[in-house]
Amino acid sequence: MDSIAAFAQHVADRRFDDFPLAAVAAAKTFVLDTLGVGIAGSCGPRTAELIAAQRRSGAGTCARVWSTGERLAAPAAALCNAYQVHNSEFDCVHEAAVAHVMSVVLPVALAGAERAGGVDGRRLIEAVVLGVDVAASLGVAARSGLRFFRPATVGAFGATAALAKLEGLSQQQTEHAFSIAYGQLSGTMQAHTEGSMLLALQMGFSARNAIVAVDLAAAGIEGPHEILEGRFGYFKLFEPAGDPAAVVRELGRTWRITEVSHKPFPSGRATHGIVDACLELKALHGFHAGEIDSVVAEVPPLVQHLVGRAPRPDMEINYARLCAAYVAARALRRGNLGADDFTSVAYADPETQDLARRVSIRTADLGDPNALAPVTVEITLRDGRRVAQRVDAVSGSPAKPMTRDAHLKKFRDNAMAGRRPVAPVRAERAIALVDRLEELPDVAELVDCIAG
Repeated sequence: MDSIAAFAQHVADRRFDDFPLAAVAAAKTFVLDTLGVGIAGSCGPRTAELIAAQRRSGAGTCARVWSTGERLAAPAAALCNAYQVHNSEFDCVHEAAVAHVMSVVLPVALAGAERAGGVDGRRLIEAVVLGVDVAASLGVAARSGLRFFRPATVGAFGATAALAKLEGLSQQQTEHAFSIAYGQLSGTMQAHTEGSMLLALQMGFSARNAIVAVDLAAAGIEGPHEILEGRFGYFKLFEPAGDPAAVVRELGRTWRITEVSHKPFPSGRATHGIVDACLELKALHGFHAGEIDSVVAEVPPLVQHLVGRAPRPDMEINYARLCAAYVAARALRRGNLGADDFTSVAYADPETQDLARRVSIRTADLGDPNALAPVTVEITLRDGRRVAQRVDAVSGSPAKPMTRDAHLKKFRDNAMAGRRPVAPVRAERAIALVDRLEELPDVAELVDCIAG
């Protein structure tokens, strides 16, 4: 039997009461984090044009776009919200899976909840925990480097799981929904290589396609059965040499939501180990940017592949967020990294560009094509001193977690950064609702706080 049947059974059979407290707590943490990031992402490239285009794609007003509040059909709203979540590169990530596992799951779950009406917080938590389980498990099962954009491909499966759970699909219907989602799977790494806005938009495609898949399965549409391990299955075409059987054995024992990492900086996660090391070296040795002669970061091959691009003074924002040399230079000059580091003025700053050109990214292959750590940064100062720092656990990971105060500050800052900023009183209301999410009778009340 193909492993997809086990995933479908896991989604259909598990209930809120099966989840450990740590999984429920993590789900609430990353629901709030993802909402905040999606609000801030409403100011991302071409969001207004994207929403306008989605109004033309079909009638419907049952779900809302975060921050601006436009009412669209559920697939269109989920597409826009998933794009907004990922376009600022501030969304949480499952590092072992190399996937932003909430970025498709939550927009689909909330769009489905708004469409259905009367969905309580326990059901939303079920959808999120199980959706992340599916998405992260498929990512962890991969044994080769990225060929397709994994956050979008596993995100489609995870979002399908979340909505199938929310809609109460049977195991068989859920399996067919996965199959239909597989038939629509897409996501090219070329968008990542070029720093194109299509990178985040691919998350939107996966969100839209997941809703289509669940709706078709609920209507009785069927698909093939061996979509993971069949001759032309996911682990033959998308992720060759993957091992889904290994992660199936962990279903119901390892809850992947507890393994998710915060992003403390609005840049590609593969830059974060380098930023961590640079900031730790500044704190330890007290030098300033003008004293730096050169910076060498030794990283796993995946980090080089994802963020080892050359800095330019005329970068697009999508490119800059994925440029480790630029990000390191800004962090070393300012002692932090924030949204204001990703503007045309910041890119063109001559001192930043000069330092960025003296940042080298070198690889150290430890045999894992999906590793983001360890990272070692060595800085040579103009007086001849050399200082180095190795980072094994990156800030925001479960091994080096973000504090609750920092988590809430990130949400509050993002809530104020939207195209239509969320008033502080409403942001605090959202925090309170998420804190007691399992008691909330209708999660539409949460969307009320953050959607226009």
